[in-house]
Amino acid sequence: MISIKNPIMLALDVDSDQQAFSLLDQVGGLVGAIKIGPRLNLKYGASFIEKAAQYSPVFIDNKYFDITSTVLASVQASFDSGATFATVHALNGFETLSQLYALELKLNKIRPFKILAVTILTSWTQDQFPENFKNQTIEEHVSSLAELVARSGLSGLVCSGHELSLIRRTEDPTSRLFKVVPGIRIEEDLISNTQDQKRVMTPTQALESGANALVIGRSILNSKNPRQTVQKILETI
Repeated sequence: MISIKNPIMLALDVDSDQQAFSLLDQVGGLVGAIKIGPRLNLKYGASFIEKAAQYSPVFIDNKYFDITSTVLASVQASFDSGATFATVHALNGFETLSQLYALELKLNKIRPFKILAVTILTSWTQDQFPENFKNQTIEEHVSSLAELVARSGLSGLVCSGHELSLIRRTEDPTSRLFKVVPGIRIEEDLISNTQDQKRVMTPTQALESGANALVIGRSILNSKNPRQTVQKILETI
């Protein structure tokens, strides 16, 4: 069972290790987890992940999507580098997801680790879907993928806050999923939002809709006082 001290997962979307650790010195001990994507972990490797994990649990967000053996090896490498969470695409399909569940069980005998299956990116809107996706709505895709993830045995899901109500009200295993929601903005950032994520929510809205963890990046990264911003978010949720 994964336990984080609060639902904030800091999206560490910066360009250098110097920027990263400058920010972590301010807020690394306050947040529940630290999300690190290819932008940093491909540049600095496992030693960077290991050092970041000294602040809070690390969430490696490379969204692995490949043949089964490659996805399994990539998740294993994420675990070996010190991560507590790692993402794969739910679109990998049932066979791969089932084998990932078996790997997750094995790794949890060593230490807590959770695989998070990504549904539909928060940067997509209905009209931006690839042509072969457009015969279903975003909501239908997310519901179908959430059911697939639950059937595989995995219990970690990444989706927009806008689809949480569909998952939460179901009477099937998707209702037990650990739901991670990206695209989280504080209120003032929602008003002026011109960024690439389209399906966004405030922290309070997402938690009330059933989120278990919140991926927050720009609202903290662009703040003049990141520590104060994190404390403010914690006070409101």
